[in-house]
Amino acid sequence: MIDASFLSWPFFEDRHRQFAADLNAWASREVELLVDHHDVDASCRRLVRRLGEGGWLKAVVPQAYGGLTPAFDVRTLCLARETLAAHEGLADFAFAMQGLGTGPITLFGTDALKEQYLPPVARGDAIAAFALSEPEAGSDVAAMSTIAIPDGPDHVRLDGLKTWISNGGIADHYVVFARSGEAPGAKGLSAYVVDAQTPGLSIENRIDVIAPHPLATLRFEGCRVPLAKRIGGPGEGFKVAMATLDVFRSTVGAAALGLARRALAETLQHASSRKLFGAPLGDLQMTQAALADMATGVDSAALLVFRAAWTKDQGAPRVTREAAMAKMYATETAQSVIDKAVQIFGGLGVTKGVKVEELYREIRALRIYEGATEVQKIVIARELLKMLEAQRARDLAASDR
Repeated sequence: MIDASFLSWPFFEDRHRQFAADLNAWASREVELLVDHHDVDASCRRLVRRLGEGGWLKAVVPQAYGGLTPAFDVRTLCLARETLAAHEGLADFAFAMQGLGTGPITLFGTDALKEQYLPPVARGDAIAAFALSEPEAGSDVAAMSTIAIPDGPDHVRLDGLKTWISNGGIADHYVVFARSGEAPGAKGLSAYVVDAQTPGLSIENRIDVIAPHPLATLRFEGCRVPLAKRIGGPGEGFKVAMATLDVFRSTVGAAALGLARRALAETLQHASSRKLFGAPLGDLQMTQAALADMATGVDSAALLVFRAAWTKDQGAPRVTREAAMAKMYATETAQSVIDKAVQIFGGLGVTKGVKVEELYREIRALRIYEGATEVQKIVIARELLKMLEAQRARDLAASDR
């Protein structure tokens, strides 16, 4: 049984507690029946459909377009990802990509774009995707080489490659970032919604990873997109991407937290029932030490994740530092927790069909996507230095008065 006592923490309101309890009950009944790891495309389609029918995807769009709350409630998003990840990594993936793939539209899209794309996502009728990474531009977004060239007064033409794109090959639309040339580097990017059937967009190849998810490389060759499908203004693509990640980066930590909680629950059950030298495995002091480290890591990660989510929900314009800390610590800690679980399970821990083996494969990618751990450390350090400079400027201004 997974510990849910953290829901009593003051970060949450009663509506969050009820949401988490209801989603957990739904996932306990539904998720296992929807997933076939040998056919991830079909599994994701089923999951999106049932998540929509169950009303859970309302959490990823605003109330005005069929959603749950007037604006993003990051605590709800984190609770959803944590709960679903504890049951099944692919269920978390299906939920998360509906949010990430429409987040830019929610935050910066025109009313027409919101009306067209958000309600179908909330209902589970459409699958969304977020296309930012490229073969030579992952962590360094400013190195992007996909281009958007004006094509007449009302269109642009996209040319280039996007890779590691979640839901690649099954999405109904992609939010695509491209170099539009208003300025050098990050200031010359723009974002566009590209429907999957647009001529010039093709699937270059599918990508197989250790925890099967639908991933692909996308090729754009003379892909003509109306300017009406641009998200935000010209040259605002970097701002659109970073603001979206500012919301969703904490939720990656929450997904890692769900995987870690499941690993701890599985390990406690195993340690209390497995006999070693005539006594339960959990009676050994080394096992107890590992369990203590695991539990402390889980609670510490939860505090950082929900601190970041709560701060954003209180109206903070940006939570760059808090979200980076949450994502970094929660994913690294979950890796450690799950590794300890595998070790305590022994040979069973590396056996296909045993949950901790599945968790071991699921956690690894979370330390990389939406900003690798090393990138998060740079982000945190830069934010600290900016805070110091701002304080120095305030102190200097005060001394001049």
